[in-house]
This record gives sequence, C-alpha cells and structure tokens, in this order.
Amino acid sequence: MGKIISVANQKGGVGKTTTAINLSASLAVLEYKVLLVDADPQANSTSGVGFDPRNIKTSIYECIINDVNPRDIILKTNTPNLDLLPAHIDLVGAEIEIINMPNREQMMKYALEKIKPDYDFIIIDCSPSLGLVTVNSLTASDSVIVPVQCEYFALEGLGKLLNTIKIVQERLNPALEIEGILLTMYDLRLRLSNQVVEEVKTHFQSMVFDTIIQRNTKLGEAPSFGETIIMHDASSKGAINYLNLAREILQKNGLTQIDENEKIIETEDNE
Repeated sequence: MGKIISVANQKGGVGKTTTAINLSASLAVLEYKVLLVDADPQANSTSGVGFDPRNIKTSIYECIINDVNPRDIILKTNTPNLDLLPAHIDLVGAEIEIINMPNREQMMKYALEKIKPDYDFIIIDCSPSLGLVTVNSLTASDSVIVPVQCEYFALEGLGKLLNTIKIVQERLNPALEIEGILLTMYDLRLRLSNQVVEEVKTHFQSMVFDTIIQRNTKLGEAPSFGETIIMHDASSKGAINYLNLAREILQKNGLTQIDENEKIIETEDNE
C-alpha cells in the first residue's frame, strides 16, 4: 500500500511544483514506484514531465467529477518508475462543480484509493490556493510537505496553511501528518537566506527537513525542456538536493538510511 504525500502552499513561487516533480523523480530513480498527481489547473507538473496540457483530453478532473478510473488516464513518463495523473485547465471548474456534491471533500480520496496499492508513493502537486481541490488533496493524503522559500515573506501565510491542515485533521482526515517543512530557493551568499533558515528552524524545529533546496540554474531550466532535474542534469546541485530529500523522506518512513555527510550544504558557488 502506497503513501500519499501532498505538496502544498497557497503562496505561489515557493518551489511547490518543482518539489513535486523532482521529489517524485528522485524516489523513482531510487527504484520506488511513484505516481505524480497534478492537482493544479495550471498543469505545470504535467508540462514539467514532458506532456503538453493542450493535448490532454482526460485528466484528474474527470476522476473527481465523473468518477473515471485513474488507471485509464495514467501516463508513463520518460523517467523509469514514474507515472503521471495529468491535469488540464478544466480543473478550475471542479471547485464550483463539486461544491454541492455529497462528501465533496472526499472526491480525490475516492479516486486515488483505486490505485493506491499500485504505487509506493503518490505525490500530489496542489494548486496555490486553499480551495476545495486542495482540501480534497489533503483529505486524500497521509502527509503533507510544505515548501517555504528562503526569502523575506517566508512565513507569510504559513499560519493560514497550517490552520487549514489542522481543520482537515480535525474534521476530514485525522491521520494526516506534516511530513515536513522544506526550505527552498536557498542562496548561501545572502545573509537573508541564512536568517530565514534560522527563523524557520527556531519556530518549527523538528518539523523542518534537514535537506535544503538551493537556488540552482539547472532547476529553472529543466521544465522548459519538459524534463525532471534528474533527466536534465543528474550532477547538478538541484538533482543532488532532491535526491537527498528523497532519502530523508525514506529514512523518516523507515525505508532506508541517509549518510550524515550527504546532508551538508556545500559552501562553493551554488549554480
């Protein structure tokens, strides 16, 4: 039985989709069977692994609204062990269409339960909002990763997201856990980045992942080629960071061990 992990933050531009794509690819490279679920109407995860959303005829929208079996629309990616449940712009309408449905917060859960046994991990890329589709994703999940960028407004809105998670835990999904807070876009040359790391770790302590995702040119380039960072440049710092994150998650779930040396952030040029 697989573990379902949402990657969620209502703030845009925090590395949410980058994390969903590259964590999924890293777990797949480590020989775990992974499904990436694109639950964002922008469909950036879909395009980020090489598919044109304009050519997607059936998506997660149909699974939620029309009870289509996800197995019928899952796509194989170029990364071994990594499949995609794609999104389409139609997903925007799901917020309105499910509002009057019975058990409206459970529609994603019903869809993913059909395929959960097929995968070791299911990673959901949530939309940058706290709407019904995101609540559906959290209700379907075993845990949630919260990306936080190492910038001035890092903690802005984080309290609102954590409150939403708490409400979901209390009312819809008591088993939901916070897998961890992930610091992203770290630039070791900036004093501000170091201050944000210190502040977030002071506030949230053990909830924060040891692995930090550094600002990296290759990470920004990869989506324009429709590639994960592993496929685009496996030797880049972005690839190394996400492989370390994957190993840390595996360790937290009792599936492997991570060498302490691999957690160290290098102090050289971070491109």
